[in-house]
Amino acid sequence: MKRVAVLYGGISTEREVSLASGKQVIVALREAGYDVVPVEVGADLRQVLAALDPKPDAVFNALHGRFGEDGAIQGVLDWLGIPYTHSGVRPSAIAMDKIAAKALFAAAGLPVAHHKVVDIADLAEADPMPRPYVVKPQREGSSVGVYILQQGDNRRAEIARGWNFGTTAMVEEFIPGRELTVAVMGDRALAVTEIKASHAFYDYESKYAEGGSFHVIPAQVPETITEQAMDVALRAHQALGCAGASRSDFRYDDTAGAPGRLVLLEVNTQPGLTPTSLLPEQAAHIGISFPALCAWMVEAAQCRA
Repeated sequence: MKRVAVLYGGISTEREVSLASGKQVIVALREAGYDVVPVEVGADLRQVLAALDPKPDAVFNALHGRFGEDGAIQGVLDWLGIPYTHSGVRPSAIAMDKIAAKALFAAAGLPVAHHKVVDIADLAEADPMPRPYVVKPQREGSSVGVYILQQGDNRRAEIARGWNFGTTAMVEEFIPGRELTVAVMGDRALAVTEIKASHAFYDYESKYAEGGSFHVIPAQVPETITEQAMDVALRAHQALGCAGASRSDFRYDDTAGAPGRLVLLEVNTQPGLTPTSLLPEQAAHIGISFPALCAWMVEAAQCRA
């Protein structure tokens, strides 16, 4: 029986999401017939290393955010010579850095939104581009620290004063319309889902709170947009050099009518696996159960050393 260590928890702002993902994965892998070793990750890396001795046959990386999704733990596992799920160091690091990822996507000819990097002190003083625009941390996930500033919104200075994500921010044009997402498994895009959030946008609470959003799968969009979204998601996955599963998030602006404009926002190299997550939902839509999805990830695990 293959022995699989599941890393979950971590020390990022997405710890609670990772705990929820990990608990689901542990149950699913046991159901799929694996010998599972749960490893709840905290601040002490030595404890993680101890839990991985003797070496498991594979690590299921259910960590999210900094140190779990940005290439850090991937480098440790490569050093140890242990195969692990999802992407390696380089794709993980690039995808987690929104500026680097957007540069790579633009070079690959993929549709991205206009953006700039601004000093947070400058944001406090004036609008860096015409409103509406979006303010984002450069290296966070799950919509942590994301704000949309519409006309008449007086929070700009307040956001700058309370900024906890370094000395700069990414400011991006706001794309009106609808939220779409596409999961990729290996060399296959699965489906297009439209996300309808209960809040003004698909923020942290909408993603993970019960009733925070509902999903329409397949998305009710023109066939040309479905095809384009699935093509762009697969090309973004390949441009980054992703392995295993990823999920691409889009804005679809059809406010002036069809076919509209599709814009790639970002690629998540370790999509959530919580009860409200989108990758398991899309897998189920095409007939792949959650235990089968997790087992596929384990069997696709790699060590890049």
